[in-house]
Formats: sequence, C-alpha cells, structure tokens
Amino acid sequence: MIHLKDKFKNIATPFYYYDMDLLAKTLDIVKAESSKYGFNVHYAVKANYDDKIMQTIAAHGFGADCVSGGEVAKSLEMGFKHQDIVFAGVGKSDAEINTALDADIFSFNCESLEELSVINELAALKGKVANVALRLNPDVDPQTHAYITTGKAENKFGIPFHEVDTFVEMLPTLTNIKFIGIHFHIGSQITNLSVFKELCERVETFVKWFEERGIRVESINLGGGLGIDYQNPDVNPIAPFADYFKIIADNLKVAEGRSIHFELGRSVVGQCGTLVSRVLFNKTTAAGTQYAIIDGSMTELLRPALYSAYHEVANISSTDTNSTYHIAGGVCESTDLFAKDISLPATKRGDFIVIRSAGAYGSAMASTYNLRPLPCSVYSDTIDNL
Repeated sequence: MIHLKDKFKNIATPFYYYDMDLLAKTLDIVKAESSKYGFNVHYAVKANYDDKIMQTIAAHGFGADCVSGGEVAKSLEMGFKHQDIVFAGVGKSDAEINTALDADIFSFNCESLEELSVINELAALKGKVANVALRLNPDVDPQTHAYITTGKAENKFGIPFHEVDTFVEMLPTLTNIKFIGIHFHIGSQITNLSVFKELCERVETFVKWFEERGIRVESINLGGGLGIDYQNPDVNPIAPFADYFKIIADNLKVAEGRSIHFELGRSVVGQCGTLVSRVLFNKTTAAGTQYAIIDGSMTELLRPALYSAYHEVANISSTDTNSTYHIAGGVCESTDLFAKDISLPATKRGDFIVIRSAGAYGSAMASTYNLRPLPCSVYSDTIDNL
C-alpha cells in the first residue's frame, strides 16, 4: 500500500480505505463458484454495513443475512430483495420480528422453541404465515477462537437436538408458521475446511431424522464461517471459495427441489478494508518498551482488544532502519493495542500506519467511546476526487 501514501495526505485520519476492485473481484469469484452448484449466498450484514459496500454486494445479486431488525431494514434500503433476506439472531425482539414480517422475508432462522411461539403469535396478528428454519446446534468444534465458536453444545446459539421432538409436537398448533428447513452456523474464521465436511455429515443425519417423520426439508442453510488469511493479506487476498463450495458439494446430498444457502461475511469483505492512521507520538516506557501512539484506536477496530486478534500492521511512510514497537491507540484502556513487539521502520510523528484485513468487524463495531468521532470511509474508485 506504499503507493497510496501520497493520496492519503489530505484526508483526516483515522479512516477506512476500501479497495473496491478487490471487493468486485471477490464477489465475482463467490458468484462463479457458488453458481456451479446452484448454491444461494446471503451476505452477512453484521460484517460491514457501509452503504457503498452493501450496495455493491446487492448489485451482484446476493441475498442478505441479518441478525437484527435494523439490519433487515438497512438491507432493504440498500437494494437487497426481500425474498432473499434471512433473519437469524438468538434474541429477536417483538419489534424486530414485526419488521421482518412486514417485509415478507425469505426465512426466520429460529433459535429457540419459545421464539417459534412468539413468531407464530405475531404473524397471526398480521394475518400472515411466516417461513421459518430451525437453527440447530450440531455440536461441531470449528477449531477457531473460543469467542467466535457458535456450534458447540455449550454455546448459546441454536436449538439443541433433544428439543426437536418437542418442536414436532408443537408444529400442528403453529398455524401461522411454515417450516421450510434447517439452519446451522458453527463459528467464524474457520481455516480448516475439513470442519465443513464434518458439518455436512451431521446435517445429513438431521435431514434423515426429519424425513423419517414425514417432515419435508425444503431448505438447508449452512451459515458461514470461512476464514481469511490475516497473516498474508497480499499473498492471499481472496478466500478459497472454490475449495469451500466444492467440499460442501462433495459431502452433502442435495435432493431435487431442495435449496442450499450460505451466509458469508468476513470472507467477502475482510481483505478489502484497511484502517489508515497517523503516528501521534513516540515514547519509551520505564521498562524500555518503545510505543508508537497512533490516532486510530479500539474505537475504530475493536478486534485486537476483544479477542487479541492479529492484523498485519505496516508503516507506509518510512524506509528507515527497523525498530521494535508496541502499536497503541489513545483510548484510556490498557487493551487498546494493535500489536506488540513488531518490527517496523523507525516511526516519526505523522507517519502513516495501516492496519490490514479490517474490512470485516472493523467499522461495523466502531464506537464513540471516549467521545471519539466515528471514522469516515474512503473508496479506491473515488479517492482521486477527494
């Protein structure tokens, strides 16, 4: 990104820079690889709900995966079709459910038996029948960070399989619900693709269980979770979508008329975003640790503070001899650190520090803590007009 430093000079930092060419190329590959098997892809809005990002994804013909009523409304506003929206989330409020009912979305992904009853009641008040899929907890270890694991037995997400008998008993009384299928999401940032093979095996078992009881499974939603290469964003700027979709196609039996759905977020937008910041101060602690204090912080990119997540950090302004630094933001929290003991060209006040692979769960998780303003967005296809 060194070639961009001159273009950044007149832009107030910190800001998010989005490579729209990389996003378009990624979307084209996702579309091509998923279409080989007739798969349906819904973009996980929680990863990044920047207007231009969402509009670009919608224009490529993808659906939307939402986890709040606000995301449902935003998806409609950004051009996603109502019939391509799925709505998950373990704690849907009545107002959020009503928003989705009014929009006539494709499916509610339901995460508890009580939620099913509430959706049925609210749909009845509107004289509607709501499509629902059961989000089942398959107890599959995604082999990722514990904080982003969602499909193990102890996680709060999904309906445990031992409760599905109760659902079958309830089904005749849920007259304002149409059961269309089953939904899974086992975690995020999954790089061991064999995990998805195991998921397919569990899905086959669940489908067989329903069909043995005469309950048709029209739709299977396998969630998302495909990881990106945070260590080598330039070497691997696009996730292995061909391998990902192929392992599903090779291990999941697809009956005629049954639709297969995915909810991809990080793998779609993660690599196209970079947090751009400037060095404010250099300091050395009493213990001898060199810090570069930058104007970006955990309020712009929370992941390192939240999960000790790794992001590649670079100084694109300097070619001096390397030194070892902690890179920290200015928020009054000791966890406001982007990197420890990394080797960078000697930094000086005003140098540009870029934090890579920040397109997912970066701006979407930004806050105004310490009354800091939210970062702006800059796009590769319009930067020359700034």
